[in-house]
Amino acid sequence: MSGETMDVLIVDDEAPARALLREMLTGVPDVRIVGECANGLEAVKSAAELKPHVVLLDIEMPKLDGFEVLELLDPATAVVFVTAYDSHALRAFEVHAVDYVLKPYRAERLQEALHRARGRLGQQRPEPAVLARAARPDGAYAHRVVVRDGGRVHLIPAERLDYAQAQDDYVELHSEGKTYLKTQTLGSLEAALDPAVFVRVHRSFLVRLDRIRSIELYAKNSRVAVLADGTQVPVSREGHARLQELLGEAG
Repeated sequence: MSGETMDVLIVDDEAPARALLREMLTGVPDVRIVGECANGLEAVKSAAELKPHVVLLDIEMPKLDGFEVLELLDPATAVVFVTAYDSHALRAFEVHAVDYVLKPYRAERLQEALHRARGRLGQQRPEPAVLARAARPDGAYAHRVVVRDGGRVHLIPAERLDYAQAQDDYVELHSEGKTYLKTQTLGSLEAALDPAVFVRVHRSFLVRLDRIRSIELYAKNSRVAVLADGTQVPVSREGHARLQELLGEAG
């Protein structure tokens, strides 16, 4: 979109940092600031409403960090991380950020990042779950699942996730009697969660182990897991073998 106006959303929990970015962008040709946000939840809501071409995104913020925000943005939105911490740089590029600008900002460096962003506009990022996995340190598992519902964001702690079911291009998350849909594969959700806590009992079902009340024979060579709330989840032969190993089930 060379020569066209590029809409930019500024996201940083520090007001002076937002003010400096606003000052540096004012007067830059073909750049328009469409909004400012002070935390990750505001950022997801504003991005859904304003549909910016580029988000200047801080990483360490309250409520949602920058990597979680990135997971919930439109994949076509270009993201430039703006942060005081160079320790996040490698992970930023692993999650396909356009650029990584360190504080204190220099006008020339910021304009260079915007130039790179313009060249990346419209390019799709990988599946959100791939981004989320790359954003976590090695050996770490997700302590919560973030779900965008329009402009709203739901935060589901891992300890409150009862089970998940594959639904075409979505995963249906069940937590404390409520259901949430997220654009994600069941396999990628499984990879994000601690395998000592969550088990794939069936190709379409992932269950939290401590929610399983019993495993019962449903038909010949067919079993179901009965959860604490009475929900019955099918258990495949492979899934039963995993449960036997993890729970010490005898039959």
